[in-house]
Amino acid sequence: MAFAAVPREGFLRPGSRADARRDAPIPIGHGQTNSQPRTVETMLRLLDVRPGHRILDVGAGSGWTTALLAELTGPGGSVRGVELVPELARWGAENLAAAGHPWASIETATAGVIGAPEHGPYDRILVSANARHLPDELVAQLADRGRMVIPVSSRMLVVERREDEIRTSEHGAYRFVPLR
Repeated sequence: MAFAAVPREGFLRPGSRADARRDAPIPIGHGQTNSQPRTVETMLRLLDVRPGHRILDVGAGSGWTTALLAELTGPGGSVRGVELVPELARWGAENLAAAGHPWASIETATAGVIGAPEHGPYDRILVSANARHLPDELVAQLADRGRMVIPVSSRMLVVERREDEIRTSEHGAYRFVPLR
């Protein structure tokens, strides 16, 4: 599985690596965390990534979810991570490069833009930050038959696009840092 291939330790600060096996969020600086493994596992299961998918990872942080997504999509796919905090985006990109997934990247998010619309549409979008409402900007970046997993008002949503029809379903309550 992707978790065995992409150990969490490589995506934590040196002083936190001993806690990598804890099923808890771990601070990575700038008020952000490396998400709880059980939560990440749930989100990836809901996302239903397939080899060859084009994926957007919003709130890439340390790069761990980006690397996990890259492992799932394989070299025939592509994963683009965006992170609002420039220092975290640089560090996440370094961590990702060390993990050896050249079909994945992390960049600093463009101020005032949610996601990376210029590179869409995406087969899958993973959002690791809590939105107050479902962002239309991200829904617009979904390809036909695309799927997004996003916490909205602390409820985990799966958003699916089928041509012009958008369906949502709820999958439990979770805590995340806010989507800005």
